[in-house]
Amino acid sequence: MSAHDFEFVPLDGGDLPMASLKGRAVLIVNTASECGFTPQYQGLQALWERYRERGLVVLGVPSNDFGDQEPGTEAEIKRFCEVNYKVTFPMTGKQTVIGDDAHPFYRWVVEAFGEAAAPAWNFHKYLVAPDGSLAELWPSRVEPLSQEITAAIEAVLPG
Repeated sequence: MSAHDFEFVPLDGGDLPMASLKGRAVLIVNTASECGFTPQYQGLQALWERYRERGLVVLGVPSNDFGDQEPGTEAEIKRFCEVNYKVTFPMTGKQTVIGDDAHPFYRWVVEAFGEAAAPAWNFHKYLVAPDGSLAELWPSRVEPLSQEITAAIEAVLPG
């Protein structure tokens, strides 16, 4: 299996099969609007603007799993992200990211890479390589624009 075997529902509805992103690097981040890490939306947006033309997709996955810090509706989440952080990168509908009810992508991560790969809090980051493999992961405290993350993105970008 690879990340390309999963599908998300965009915040605005419809379908987002990960297979449609084959050949592109994807940074998947579980997000929350009322978290101490919420200002990381700025860095995520900056990554999107810097690397999208080179093949990076930043994918925000809102989740209320940690501290009930994403209590809003999907419309409220969308409005919050656009108004406060000018987010234009794709966002999914609200998802469970831990436990037995987690979205299949997150269950795959734990099954394939162990319990330590599960998100421990909001703004946990997974870098999916263009071939759908999991290239790297980072805990919440690692900032999106850190040298660690940007170097890993550079290493997997197509071309």
